[in-house]
Amino acid sequence: MGEIKKMNHTKVTEFIILGFFEFPEMQPLFFLVFLIIYLMCLSGNLLIIVTVCSDSHLHSPMFFFLSNLSFLEICYVTVTVPKLLAVLIAQNKTISFMQCMIQMYLFLACSNVEFYLLTTMAYDRYVAICKPLHYTIIMNKKVCIILAIVSWTIAFLNPVSYVTLISQLFFCSSNEINHFFCDITALMSLSCSGTYVIETLTYIDGPLLGFTPLILTIISYVYIISAILKIHSAKGRQKAFSTCSSHLTVVLLFYGTSFGVYMRPKSDYSMDLNKLLTVVYITAIPLLNPLIYSLRNKELKETLWKTTRRTIFFSSKILHTFQQ
Repeated sequence: MGEIKKMNHTKVTEFIILGFFEFPEMQPLFFLVFLIIYLMCLSGNLLIIVTVCSDSHLHSPMFFFLSNLSFLEICYVTVTVPKLLAVLIAQNKTISFMQCMIQMYLFLACSNVEFYLLTTMAYDRYVAICKPLHYTIIMNKKVCIILAIVSWTIAFLNPVSYVTLISQLFFCSSNEINHFFCDITALMSLSCSGTYVIETLTYIDGPLLGFTPLILTIISYVYIISAILKIHSAKGRQKAFSTCSSHLTVVLLFYGTSFGVYMRPKSDYSMDLNKLLTVVYITAIPLLNPLIYSLRNKELKETLWKTTRRTIFFSSKILHTFQQ
């Protein structure tokens, strides 16, 4: 009996990513939409990084963490969207087992980084508003670098256990992933091995990863809102709130979609809904982040506009030189 069971469990060498197979006639349109979103994500976030690095007035902790977040968003979309574009337009749906594990690992790592970076940015806003006289001392350059390194390091170490356990599973019924990337939930649904250990790890690690940063962020904003309400002038309250409103908007978007994807009960689970929420989670948020920060931050908006004008000017000058 054990021999038969062992024979039925096969180690797959590749997976097939189905993508949005439910809409075969919409594949070219989906390709165009995701290509535009991808290019806009890259250009928007890259513009913020270049602007922050090139302008000495923006060399503050808030913009340092913002440039980290923008770099993360570029990594985020690059991990998943290029393969999705290949699936949509070239029908290149196969992905090797190793590539699938790497994609899943990088996706989980990027998700973790965002949790930690948003929490760090909330702490930065707390210090700026609640302890303004000590802000430059508390949030000095060394502290900011340490916080960023710790966020990235812990985030990239955390998924190792998940990938190790997933890579040991057997897939006996199908190797078709009903998703547009190697999602951990979709892979677990294909396995005929026991996933109890992975599910237990998720139940333990999930609250620590998701809820601990969320609780710390909420605590930071409780103090922030309390401090803002104590400001007597309406103009002062508005100015103080404007320094953290963009971050708060991003936090609500990120936690709302991520919890919608991974924290729903199994009874409400639907792969189609999961794919829809993940699209928002992976593409819309990296696309909206630069817009939210640039539109809500006057200093960044002005600098971005200057950088854009300089870029257009130099591009037209180079083009004119080539035409001559």
